[in-house]
Amino acid sequence: MTQRCYCVTAHNEPLKLFRQPIPEPGGTQVLVRITAAGVCHSDLHIWEGHYDLGGGNRITLKDRGIALPLTMGHEIAGEIVKTGPDAKDVRIGQPVVAFPWLGCGECPTCRRGDENLCLKARSLGVFQSGGYQEYLLLPHPRYAVDISGLDAAEAAPLACSGVTTFSALKKFGPVLQEQPVVIMGGGGLGHMALAMVRAMGGHGAIVVDIDPAKREAALAAGAVGAIDGAAADAARQIIAATGGGARMVLDLVGAPSTVNLAIASATRGTEIVVVGLFGGELTIPIPFFPLRPLAIRGSYVGNLAELQELVAFAREGRLKPVAVTRRPLDEVNDALLALRAGKVVGRVVLTP
Repeated sequence: MTQRCYCVTAHNEPLKLFRQPIPEPGGTQVLVRITAAGVCHSDLHIWEGHYDLGGGNRITLKDRGIALPLTMGHEIAGEIVKTGPDAKDVRIGQPVVAFPWLGCGECPTCRRGDENLCLKARSLGVFQSGGYQEYLLLPHPRYAVDISGLDAAEAAPLACSGVTTFSALKKFGPVLQEQPVVIMGGGGLGHMALAMVRAMGGHGAIVVDIDPAKREAALAAGAVGAIDGAAADAARQIIAATGGGARMVLDLVGAPSTVNLAIASATRGTEIVVVGLFGGELTIPIPFFPLRPLAIRGSYVGNLAELQELVAFAREGRLKPVAVTRRPLDEVNDALLALRAGKVVGRVVLTP
């Protein structure tokens, strides 16, 4: 028996269709038949082959230890169809979302539950085959999170855009319930962040985006304000909208323009959490850090416990699903091009 797999074989070239054997689970492994696979901006960076560090510098996939050919896709939902002999407490037919941010499982980082930060990462769709195929092998049932009662296409993005924004917003602590958070970027991650702020009991969110359609969509999705990031007075608008300056900024773009705008609109004690990977470099006056005081930190996806907590939110009805556009698996190349062109509002999900 074989399955369809769409693989990156050369950067910026169309993904190629291959036929590969359906894997056979052994030991504690579980085999998942994929029913939904999200298309993420991170996939664009892998497809393009590099990350922009600014000043003409790049990190390539080779620098990260990522080899081609590669089956991308790390937002994966499906149903368990087969298990290895040592897989316990698992049900055939159970609908699940896969936790993709696998580590070595043995280092102190993994043992404390932060596999997503492991230096020997084995992430699905990044370092090993992911969701742009029909079947997926998971090393253990604990990575298959039960999504009974949820729509698979709506649940798949929880594994990346969901847990990424959830983990990032948690870093703001109780301030999230006291003041509006400023969200840089109104695309798929931005919409997920808006839903997350509501689910977490946040005070509200102001979305900053240069695209008027995305600003309108953000307001329709519940943002308390939407600001054009390219406006000459964007910083003054943010300061006014937040009542004196942004206390929290979630940067889902990660470009010099968005981080600099965050700094320009900051008040004292502002925390800026950068998630986006657009790329570039910054020059920041060092006295800003102690005198404001200002904190800038990164946030990389989330851990398994956070994904489990997030899925529980969704199953309890606390998390409103974001808009998804379903496309057949064989339209993967068109989906990537649409995402790169900025034509996607919400998330695109492939359905094998």
